Amino acid sequence: MILTVTLNTALDLTYRVPVLLPHTGHRVTDVIERPGGKGLNAARVLAALGHEVTVTGFAGGTTGDTLRHLLAHCAPAVTDALVETGGSSRRTVAVVDESSGGGTTLFNEPGPAVDSAEWSRFLDAYEELLHTAEAVALCGSLPPGVPVGAYAHLVRRARAARVPVLLDTSGEPLRRGIAARPDVVKPNAEELALLTGYREPLRAARDARRRGAHTVVASLGPDGLLAVTPDGVWRAAPPARLPGNPTGAGDSAVAGLLSGLVTGVLWPDRLARAAALSAATVLAPAAGEFDHAAYEELLPCIEVREQVAAA
Repeated sequence: MILTVTLNTALDLTYRVPVLLPHTGHRVTDVIERPGGKGLNAARVLAALGHEVTVTGFAGGTTGDTLRHLLAHCAPAVTDALVETGGSSRRTVAVVDESSGGGTTLFNEPGPAVDSAEWSRFLDAYEELLHTAEAVALCGSLPPGVPVGAYAHLVRRARAARVPVLLDTSGEPLRRGIAARPDVVKPNAEELALLTGYREPLRAARDARRRGAHTVVASLGPDGLLAVTPDGVWRAAPPARLPGNPTGAGDSAVAGLLSGLVTGVLWPDRLARAAALSAATVLAPAAGEFDHAAYEELLPCIEVREQVAAA
């Protein structure tokens, strides 16, 4: 079983409009509603790849009820181990501008406040789930009330249970979490630059490894992925830039990395899987989904180039 942790789950709404203009009204041509948050998105992709997946984190209120209802009707199925919170789960709104080839504007609510009793209940549930997990992904932002060092604590618990752990967050939670020595961190280029102070991705990724990460896989947007591992440095990129909605592409990359980890494939194949899933997600209508036909077509076309040995 692969476990994904989404402390700040969301009900994802995707609106499509013919053209997005500020200070005007808009007629929405299509609405998609999905259970969301980075770990839930990754979990749905993993389930579609045939993996057994469990999700945990927090959900509450009427928004949380809707989220869990949608999650229960996902196909393939994802096991719901979310912990109830008194506040209402957040919503995220992605507005897709069709006139720009799928350019997307995001609105992210902050999430419900989590109290100490709820946090304690989550920690107990997490500890129990680690007993049967092959790997765990810690994903996304922290809701109010959760300690800023939460991910560092969860990384240490996973390592104590000898469960490989991937961390995908940003800002101070990433800074503290990386010091707990996760097996993989998966920032995007901007998050990596904010962490290290370096804009050049390879230099930044090497610095992130020195801060504690065993492996750093950086999302470089349409330019694919950069991986700095103990075994080498690779770049993986699709053959061409794809127009569409990039929301959730990084979450699909996380799914590809976890899939490769639990099936034991080598880093070049693992990166190809992650890059192909990420690109195929750009072509899908909503986060947590990918175009299956495009994935199968893209996978053998991903160029994976080894660079220089990791420092």
